[in-house]
Amino acid sequence: MNQCDSCVYYAYDEEYGDYFCESDMDEDDYARLMGASVRQGCPYYRDGDEYKVVRHQM
Repeated sequence: MNQCDSCVYYAYDEEYGDYFCESDMDEDDYARLMGASVRQGCPYYRDGDEYKVVRHQM
């Protein structure tokens, strides 16, 4: 599973029929992200699991 699959910024675009990242980043940020090694991960990643906090409180 790709890290993007569970990210809150990963959205489906019906017009293009594909997924894309909705994170607000400029060209420099995007170039840095594409050049980063896989182990570093995405600095814009946010878990899309809305119930994570609730499970933690139980």
